[in-house]
Amino acid sequence: MSRLFARAVPDWGDRAAVAEFAAAGAEVLGDDPVVARAVAGRVWDRTPGTAPPVQLANQLGSVFGRLDCAPRWRERLPGIGVPVLVVHGRGNRFFPLGNGEALAREIPGARLLVLEEAATAIPAGVVGEVAGAMLALG
Repeated sequence: MSRLFARAVPDWGDRAAVAEFAAAGAEVLGDDPVVARAVAGRVWDRTPGTAPPVQLANQLGSVFGRLDCAPRWRERLPGIGVPVLVVHGRGNRFFPLGNGEALAREIPGARLLVLEEAATAIPAGVVGEVAGAMLALG
């Protein structure tokens, strides 16, 4: 975590700098930096406007937007009443597999799918496996 959060933030108004920031973060997390760079570029391109605060919000907002919610997210897990697939990468350096296992235990009837060759992102090569597991939930 210290390596991930010690990195200098990019100029959020510079597409290339944002893409490189995402790629470097992916390397720390054990994900594919090429994919992360491409995804960050697509997010940057679809964002309405190039103002740094707007780009920052779109790049990071979906990740951190609801971390400080009430009631806390963990307290709400037992109330989930729809089929749930928890997908967790065995190579996740940020959150060990035990986090995914605990999450699946907290949600009634949840199924855990462990991706052996993944970290925090779902690699393109296993998208079919994830989709199949989602469809099998019923």
